[in-house]
Amino acid sequence: MGTLDFGYQNEENEDEERDRLDDELRKIKDRLGDSSSSVTSIEALEELVSHYFDRELYDEALTYVTQLLTFVPYSAEYWHRKGQILSNLFRYDEALGCYERALNLNPVDPELLVNAGITLDDMGRLDEALAMFDRALEVDPANEEAQFNKGISLEKGARYEEAAELFQTVLQGAPDHREAWYELGYCYDYLERPEDSLRCYEEHLSLDPNSYNAWYNRGIVLNRVGRYNRAIESYQTALALHESFPAAWYNMGNALANLGRLHDAIVCYRETLRYDEKDVPTWHNLGNAYEELTDYDQAIQSFTQALRYDPSHYESYFGRGSCHDSLEEFPEALADYNRALALCKDYPELWYAKADLLYNMGQLRESLLGYRMVTRLEPKNSEAWFDYGETLVELGYLKQALKAFDRSLAANPYSADAHYSRAKVLLMMERSTEAHESFSTAFQLDPEKRHDFKRDFPHARMPGDGRGRGHS
Repeated sequence: MGTLDFGYQNEENEDEERDRLDDELRKIKDRLGDSSSSVTSIEALEELVSHYFDRELYDEALTYVTQLLTFVPYSAEYWHRKGQILSNLFRYDEALGCYERALNLNPVDPELLVNAGITLDDMGRLDEALAMFDRALEVDPANEEAQFNKGISLEKGARYEEAAELFQTVLQGAPDHREAWYELGYCYDYLERPEDSLRCYEEHLSLDPNSYNAWYNRGIVLNRVGRYNRAIESYQTALALHESFPAAWYNMGNALANLGRLHDAIVCYRETLRYDEKDVPTWHNLGNAYEELTDYDQAIQSFTQALRYDPSHYESYFGRGSCHDSLEEFPEALADYNRALALCKDYPELWYAKADLLYNMGQLRESLLGYRMVTRLEPKNSEAWFDYGETLVELGYLKQALKAFDRSLAANPYSADAHYSRAKVLLMMERSTEAHESFSTAFQLDPEKRHDFKRDFPHARMPGDGRGRGHS
C-alpha cells in the first residue's frame, strides 16, 4: 500500500525546514562577513539574493543585489535581477532603468527583453511592451514567454483576434500550457465564441482543477448563453475553492434570479454585500428581486441604498419609482421617474412608465408627451403607438389617433387591439365602410373581439354578418 499524501506537513517538519533555512542563511552571512576574498563575498551575495528572491522577500533581496552591483557594476545579469526585484516591489520606473542598463550590456538576451516588456505592460505602456516582445522574438522566434506575454499585452489592448492567434501558437508548442488555455478562453469570450471559450476553460481546468478564477469565468460564459444551472454549478465550485469571492456570489445570484429562484438569489446578493456593503449593482439587483416578489418595502429600501452610494444611478430611481407606482404612491413614483429622466433622457422604458403613471393619475395630456417620446426613441414600438392613440381618442383628437393606430399596425399588422381601436375611430369619423373592414380584420385575428363589439355597440349589426341576396 502506498503512502497517503494529505497535502500538508506537520508542524514538526515545518519547524525543521525553518531551522534548516535559517542555518543556511547564517552560513551565507558568515561567508559574506569574511572579507579575505572578494570572490567569496560575491558568491555569498549571489546566494543571499537568490535566497530572498525565491522566497519573495524582495526588500532584503534588493539590499544585497545593490551591494552585489558595487562589486560588478557591469554585469547585465545582476542589473537584470535588480530590475526583476524592483518590478516585484511595483517600483516600475526604477526597474525599467535597471533593464535599460542590462540591455546596454547585453541587447540580445530574450529573457531580459521579455521581462522589460512585462514591466512596460505593467506600466500601461502597451505599444512599447509589444515592441520589446517583438525584439525578443527577433532574437528567438520560438520563445514561448515572448509569445505568451505579447498575447497578454494584445489582450489588454482589446486586440483579441491577434492575442488568440499567439496563444494558439504557444499551445501548438506547449499543449499543457495552462495559462495559455485560460487566456485563449478569455479572448474567445470577448470574440463572442462561447463554445470555444468553454472548451479552453475546460482544458485549463483539466490541468489546474483548483483554478477558482477559471471556474468563475466558465460560469460567466455559461450564464451568457443561458445555461444557468451549469453556470451556478461553476460558481459554486469557484466558491468552494475561494469562499471570499464576491463577484462569484453576485453572478450566482444573477443566474438564480434568471431561473426565478429569487429567494436563493437574495441570499447570494446579501453574501456579496457582506464583502462590500457599498456595491451598487448588488443593491440594485437585490431591489429587483424583492420587487419581483412584490415585497415593495424591502425593494424600496434596497434601491435607496444603491442611491445612497451612487446618487447618479438612474436605474435605481426607476426601480424605486416602479415600486411606489405599484403601491399607488403616485407622487413619490413621479418624483423618482423625473429624477431618473434627468440623468438619462433616452430611456424608452422610463418614458413609458412615466406616461402610464400620468395616465393613471388622470393627467392625460401630460401622458401624451411620454408616449410620444417612446415612439420617437422606438419608432417601431407597436404598443406605444397604440397607447398613444388610445389616449388621443379619450382627448377627442381623432385624426391624430387614427395616424397613431396606423403606425401601430405598420409595426405589428397582427394586433387585433389596434385594428379594433382603429375601426372605432373610423366609425366615430363616419367612415363606416373602412370601419367595417377593420372590425372584420380584428374579429379574424381575435374572435373574442366580437364580444367587445356587442358590449360597445349593443344595437349595431356585427360587421361580416350581412346575408347575401337570395333567389326568389
